[in-house]
This record gives sequence, structure tokens and C-alpha cells, in this order.
Amino acid sequence: MKSIKTVLTVIMVAFCTLIANAKDGNPIDDKEGMVVSNTVQKLLKEPSFVLERDFSITVKLVVDDKNEINVLSVATDFNKEIVEKYIRRRLDHKKLNTSIGSRTYVVPVKMVKQ
Repeated sequence: MKSIKTVLTVIMVAFCTLIANAKDGNPIDDKEGMVVSNTVQKLLKEPSFVLERDFSITVKLVVDDKNEINVLSVATDFNKEIVEKYIRRRLDHKKLNTSIGSRTYVVPVKMVKQ
């Protein structure tokens, strides 16, 4: 039960703080940001690792012309190998339900231990 609460808290905090930026750093359209946010939220449910402490992740990803997510980089100060593997496994080559065009996003995610 505690792990379910932790997962739900992580997901809620992560996507309440979601900021999606276009390649040039300008804010993107709200609809596009919500599509990316909702898709990433669904794909990152139930992490396969134990949260020992709070930490931040910055995920740089691109959505290509086929509406497929491709992770470019994962930056974190906590257990980088495990976190990067988890993010790539959950996000790489997954399709968005809505066409938003080709764009690069920087998505900061904060994971909180409950």
C-alpha cells in the first residue's frame, strides 16, 4: 500500500511541475504540452525501483513526424543508470495519440519519496 501511495505521489508531483519547452526555449502551445504531459504521465506509472530519497530528473526528448517519442538524454543526481534505463524503457519509441508535429521538449520531473 505504501508503494502505491509513493507511485501516485511521484506521478502527481512530476506532472504538476511539468514544463515543456520548444527547441528554441519558447513556451509551446498549451494543447501540445498537455498531450506530451498526459502521455508521459501514463507511460511513467509504477516505477520499477525504490525511491530512497527525493530527486529530480530532466528528460530531453523529441517527438518526430510519426508522433513517436525519442529520448535524447536523461539527467539526474540519483542512481543515473537505473533511472535512465527506466525512462528510456518507458518512453522511447512510444506514440502520442494526437499529432503535434516534430518538436524537442525538456521535461523536468521531480520524484518524491513518500
